[in-house]
Amino acid sequence: QVQVAESGGGLVQPGGSLRLSCVTSETIFKFYTIAWHRQAPGKQRELVASITINSYERKINYADFAQGRFTISRDDAKDTVYLQMNSLRPEDTAVYYCYGNGVRGNYWGQGTQVTVSS
Repeated sequence: QVQVAESGGGLVQPGGSLRLSCVTSETIFKFYTIAWHRQAPGKQRELVASITINSYERKINYADFAQGRFTISRDDAKDTVYLQMNSLRPEDTAVYYCYGNGVRGNYWGQGTQVTVSS
């Protein structure tokens, strides 16, 4: 069964940084797109950033709140997509989910908690 799995969440002070990782259970090239979403308590899940994988056209998209602070990247050799988050704010506190749009279906990870607090 195809899976995506997140790691790297934790507690960080405002202004700090975290790097999240999303590892795919099979070759990353069986995905068209991998994205990071987040869901804060009492709020809807929202897109953070996305990156194309198996496509002639390389595209990266960011939500407005992520632009300039977050960076999505991929390491094909490790079947991994990263989300580097800098200048974190308390409002970035949420569960962050990896989402893979693959050739055999769409997959959500279990999520990793990010808490930004002093």
